[in-house]
Formats: sequence, C-alpha cells, structure tokens
Amino acid sequence: MSIDLTGKVAIVTGAGNGLGRSHALALAKLGAKVVVNDLGGARDGSGGGSEAANEVVALIEADGGEALAHGANVAKFDEVEDMVKQTMDKWGRVDILINNAGILRDKSFSKMELDDFRLVVDVHLMGTVNCCKAVWEIMKTQEYGRIVVTTSSSGMYGNFGQSNYGAAKMAVLGLMNTLVIEGMKYNIRVNALAPVAGTRMTEDLMPAEILDILTPEAVTAGALTLCHDDAPNRMILCAGAGGYASTRLFETDGVYLSPEKQTADDVLNNWAAINDTNDQSELETGAKQSEKFLTKAMQHLQAQK
Repeated sequence: MSIDLTGKVAIVTGAGNGLGRSHALALAKLGAKVVVNDLGGARDGSGGGSEAANEVVALIEADGGEALAHGANVAKFDEVEDMVKQTMDKWGRVDILINNAGILRDKSFSKMELDDFRLVVDVHLMGTVNCCKAVWEIMKTQEYGRIVVTTSSSGMYGNFGQSNYGAAKMAVLGLMNTLVIEGMKYNIRVNALAPVAGTRMTEDLMPAEILDILTPEAVTAGALTLCHDDAPNRMILCAGAGGYASTRLFETDGVYLSPEKQTADDVLNNWAAINDTNDQSELETGAKQSEKFLTKAMQHLQAQK
C-alpha cells in the first residue's frame, strides 16, 4: 500500500519551520496542493513575517508542485476565514487540514502570568478550533475531509512548567473526540498526532546529539498516515525518533454500590475493584459511560425483585 494525494488540497498551519515545514513538503511530494500557513513569529508568538512560508512555497514550486502562502494568525478567526477563502478561490476544495501551529511560554504554574496561559491556549486550542470551523462545512458538503490535531505527551501525561501548553494539548483531544462523532457520516476523519521532534520548540531543551535523532521527517511519516483516503479515525498516533505508538483512553468496568452504600467510605473500601483493569474498555462516546452505570443500577434493581 502506498499513499497518493494527487489532486488533494491541504492546509498546514505553522508550516514555515520545523514539523509544519516537513509536513508541507511531504504532502506536496505526494501530489497535494499545499497552503503553507505561517505567522512568522518567534517561538513565544511574538513578531511576524512571511519569509519562512514563502521559502517553503518556493521549494514546493521548484519541485513541480503547487502551493500558496498565507500568514493568518490561527487565533484570529477572520484571518483563518480569509485563508480558507483564498484556498477555495484558487483550488475549489479543502481535503486535508493539519493543525500544527503552536507557541511555548513555559513557566511553573506559580510563576506563570494568566496572560501567558491564555495566549498559549488561544493559539493551540482556539487556533485548532478556528481552522476546523473554517473548513468544516466545506468538508461536509464535499463529503470528504481529513483533519489532524496536534496533541502532546505534555497534555496526556503532564510536564513541569507546561500547565498552559499541556491544558491546551489535552483539550484538542476532547475536540477531536466530538468531531469524530459529528463528522463520521460525512466521511470526515479526525485524528491526533503526538510528536517528539527537534525543532525551534525544543532546540534549547535537549542536547544536540538527541536533537539529531529527533528529526521532523520521522514525525511527518506518521502524520501522512492520518491524511489519506484510508486513514484511521479517532487515533492518537505518537511519533518521534523513529518510534511509533498509539495512545488510548480506557475505563475500568468499575463497581456498583447500592444506595445505602453510596458513601465516601464505601467508595474507598472498593478502591481495588474500581481500579481493576481486567475488564477495562475503550468507550465510543461519553454516553457509553452513562449507559454502563445505568445498566449496573438496573441489574441491581432487577436482582432485588
């Protein structure tokens, strides 16, 4: 099996450098027409410029591909709408959206200013929301869409000094879970990428010999598997340094406590059973949890009759 994206139109945010640049170049090599979105700011979100995005476009065109640069700030919906309008005016469709744009403003929670927390959430979470919203009706109408959100181990597992970044990166998984459900009948598939790579975001966090192993291209190889016709749905793909894994959210089967035993002490007394992973399962929707608990309660009531 090989991936062919000929005729597809892709938008990649934060595509002037690092992972986004790698994603954009690879998509173009597989035949996609690519919108190279980049605000051109520094790692902390300050500043701006079009040089990086224009360079990526030039590289794609020099290789015989088609590309368009756009400097939308993903945290501003009107700018994202303009980017999508220009894409539609030029190519008439949007097939792939890779939400990659991001910034870092790391500090311990005690020392972090709320403005820095808010800005990181605006870029990572609301930037993803804005881009998804701008292409959603287009994808529904054409009955085709492949969306990738970028999450992080910092969100799924935590990382010192990244409460803002981690909160936003976990939140995009909540967005993904619902978009999967709402987009399924329109052939819109939504997946998440959890990357580890040596980019501007990590260049001063790791030694050089480690950064040499953490190539953006290794992550991009994973990203491409989430963008094609036969892509999975609702997958969290972790990629870095040549390693690939999936993260899944499971819930234990749990216990039922009768009304007279629904106390904190009784919950504590059943702690081992609550945490027993033998019959854990992956729930398809939030309603499945309610269904499970109500089923247990009804079985208890039936047993008493």
